[in-house]
Amino acid sequence: MVLIGWLAAVGGLHAAQSVFGGSYADDFTLSDSQSQQGLDVLQRHQSDRGGQSSLVVLHDGQPLSQHQQQVSTVVGNLGDLPHVLSAQNPLTAPKPQADGTPTAPLSPVSKDGRTAYVTVTFDENPASLGDSYLDGVDDAVEPLRKAGVQAEYGGGLGELDRPEAADGVSEAIGYGVAVVVLLIGFGSVLAAAVPLVAALAAVLVGLSCLALIAAATTFAQVSPTLATMIGLGVGIDYALFLLTRHRQDLMDGADPVGAAGRATHTSGRAVLVSGTTVIVALAGLNASGVGFIGKLGAAAAVTVVTAVIGALTLVPALLGLAGRAIDRFHVRRPVAESSAESGGGFWHRYALRVGRRPWRYLAAGLVVLAVLTVPLFSLRLGHIDDGADPTSYTDRRAYDLVTDAFGAGANGPLTVVVDQTGVSSQNRGGLQNSVAASLKGLSGAAAISTLQPTQDGDVLTATVIPAQRPQSAVTTDLVHRLTGTVLPQAVSGTDAQGYVTGSTAGQTDFRDVVAERLPLIIAVVVLLAMLIILTVFRGVLVAVKAAVLNLVSIGASYGVVVAVFQWGWGGPALGVSGTVPVESYVPMMMFAIVFGLSMDYEIFLLSRVHEAWLRTGDSR
Repeated sequence: MVLIGWLAAVGGLHAAQSVFGGSYADDFTLSDSQSQQGLDVLQRHQSDRGGQSSLVVLHDGQPLSQHQQQVSTVVGNLGDLPHVLSAQNPLTAPKPQADGTPTAPLSPVSKDGRTAYVTVTFDENPASLGDSYLDGVDDAVEPLRKAGVQAEYGGGLGELDRPEAADGVSEAIGYGVAVVVLLIGFGSVLAAAVPLVAALAAVLVGLSCLALIAAATTFAQVSPTLATMIGLGVGIDYALFLLTRHRQDLMDGADPVGAAGRATHTSGRAVLVSGTTVIVALAGLNASGVGFIGKLGAAAAVTVVTAVIGALTLVPALLGLAGRAIDRFHVRRPVAESSAESGGGFWHRYALRVGRRPWRYLAAGLVVLAVLTVPLFSLRLGHIDDGADPTSYTDRRAYDLVTDAFGAGANGPLTVVVDQTGVSSQNRGGLQNSVAASLKGLSGAAAISTLQPTQDGDVLTATVIPAQRPQSAVTTDLVHRLTGTVLPQAVSGTDAQGYVTGSTAGQTDFRDVVAERLPLIIAVVVLLAMLIILTVFRGVLVAVKAAVLNLVSIGASYGVVVAVFQWGWGGPALGVSGTVPVESYVPMMMFAIVFGLSMDYEIFLLSRVHEAWLRTGDSR
């Protein structure tokens, strides 16, 4: 019945997902950030400026003015699409002033006229609109493509046109490696198949549940991949723990059904505690107050829950079904030991050796971890822009076209917003002059547009093009200076409020919030994990030791990430070209995942040690 139930769950939920499942899209919105507040001001005072913008970048070997009719047709087609608030024709936009002063209006057409971009503003993130919406965009742009003009998509449209992240290649590689490791470890096809089948079934059910939940809320694009990775990892671990205990009891002479029951009774408790610890670590991400990060943790927690359920129901059923044939169909002599034989095994001898010289081994381990932690002190959080994507992606091609024609900073324009609602009409002229003067000659900016009022005149806006690419530290510093000193000084003495909005400003705010709240996440998760261990094993020293050593290992993990991605050490071997900052959300996610999984193994070991200690009184 259990097997039939799982087959029904896998098939039924997959069918439901295909009909009712939602899509995935990145949402870095922070409702209380200054960038979001600026966007809200624009939305209230000029609706076509308050949405989310994407670019359709056009390029041809000859001036685009020769395709003026097709450009007008395409802009009209884009403007007629659902969810589009506005589409701006680049060929009819205001031209720059002849003197080239930095406060001249910015043109969406390059100097040679061969590259231009259509700014399309949506009422929601287009990345969440689905493949069928992309088909409509392609149809809208088709007149220009038929004329031989290259058209690429940036922003949310570019994300929508990316190859499916869930192509399964990375997951298949990981699953294949697990097959090889389990075959080598157990020497038996059936023994290796039990954890693989159980973990795969749990992940399939978890992903279907996640897709159904995604119909009601937004999950990041990486959510299915993260959920698969965590689900497979813990699912295989939990099944292995039960399988190892089951095979040992079989070697001791127990019958298959009794052995499966005993394994579930003893090791199942450890699985439940371990799963709870991982879920608590992932749920602790909600303490960040950042919806994007909290939902990543929730997505991974879904497959952890199904992995625990699978370990406690499906694994015993598979073990009972296999019976004594669990070691049949072996590729080499099956590896299994009875409890009486385990004392002579390699790992038992190694544990005794460590137990006899604990301080020596502890010092050696800490030295290695300390060396690996060193790069952590140069950690730079940021956002990896489209320039790091493969050239096969349309958003990367759009990025390169914009960089070549307008400069790298044009890929991350900043929008200065000054809300002068509370300023009297006679004082608004002076305020505008003050803001314009503060922006003039701004270091780190390649170009600055003139201040323009919204339709109702209550808000002033200007576009600032950074001198460097969006992920550059120089661009981050520019955002901080605008929000921290330039705009506050410009509006001081008035009731006006200044903001900097746009995707680059939003990502900067996101990074700052993550850096500020990471210590809170660490404190909450560590405290909860210690309470769980303290409750289960009733040992204060055990709980403190587990938390401290796992924190040390996490520091080493951070150091390795910095060395690979920021420093570029070994990056090409992992398919990483060049150096990039560490994504803002990665430290929080890494902490929850690494801490949860390392505590997972800690509990497995402590459970067996505790069981032996209760039986013999000797913790060694």
